[in-house]
Amino acid sequence: MATRTLSRVMVTGGAGFIGSNFIRYLFTETEFQGTVINVDKLTYAGNPENLSDVEEEFGSRYELMVADICDHARMRHLFREHDIDTVVHFAAESHVDRSIYGPGEFIQTNIVGTFTLLEAAREAWKGRDDVLFHHVSTDEVYGSLEGEGSFREDTPYSPRSPYSASKASSDHLVRAYHHTYGLPVTISNCSNNYGPYQFPEKLIPLIILNMKDGKPLPVYGDGRNVRDWLHVKDHAAAVWAILNRGRVGETYNVGGNNEWENIAIIHLLCDLMARYTGKDAQEYRRLITFVADRPGHDRRYAIDASKIERELGWRCGIPFQEGLWDTLCWYMEHEDWVERIYRNELHNNKV
Repeated sequence: MATRTLSRVMVTGGAGFIGSNFIRYLFTETEFQGTVINVDKLTYAGNPENLSDVEEEFGSRYELMVADICDHARMRHLFREHDIDTVVHFAAESHVDRSIYGPGEFIQTNIVGTFTLLEAAREAWKGRDDVLFHHVSTDEVYGSLEGEGSFREDTPYSPRSPYSASKASSDHLVRAYHHTYGLPVTISNCSNNYGPYQFPEKLIPLIILNMKDGKPLPVYGDGRNVRDWLHVKDHAAAVWAILNRGRVGETYNVGGNNEWENIAIIHLLCDLMARYTGKDAQEYRRLITFVADRPGHDRRYAIDASKIERELGWRCGIPFQEGLWDTLCWYMEHEDWVERIYRNELHNNKV
């Protein structure tokens, strides 16, 4: 394999939660000296403000292109215009609840959008082997774990929601383009991310902001569904390791080795909020409200990340309670960002 260039990097969905954290990591935590083209449709979860500091400091090497990854003509043009040599594909509809009640957007963005990017890359690269298409996916494609054990890269797929089914489909497309056309690809399947800039519909920011406002803390079912939690900065470091050292055609599972029941995380957040405000944690625990379970709610996810640890030397670096405390502080100290996010969603829903 030729040495990878990594100089003209297209990041899709780079104005979203994980994508923006990855771009910031790329510029501030690595030796990367190239250019980033951030391709984002700017749906409710995409916010250019997430990277205002990066744009200010690295503006000559960073450009936001507002575009839909399903627009084949536009994607072809961007590959040619910017001479893209690396794709980091984060762009996706990602909220399971939204997929249950409106699956169409998930099929379009996650499957058709991935297909469109693969076609544009195949046409632009024409058999080059110094390029890379990295596809970011989820542990939810593997289904639900019962009892012990963890998801491995060879665990059979068993998606249970429209979201996870759409991501499983996109994973298969990426592998097919590697095996059929020789497109240089890598895939990562990660566990639940947390950290700054996450849209407040997800569990951790939702609970933090509801506590702040004295609103109920909703808990699905009995609250004992288990997830493996990973700080978004550790995820960014894993993707960077794959871009530089990952083997073409391989999949790498990325997890925090950090399983928590949902209800236990909420109790921990109550304790941390009490530490932040000086109030009694019981004031926040009284807000816990059990609600009807999500349809098809997977019971447990757990990632075996030994492959990426062994092959690429990646390790989690942020202890969960430390990362959770920093995340809580970030949301409490960025009220203006939260308000603008909610206004942006309201605007998108009206358009």
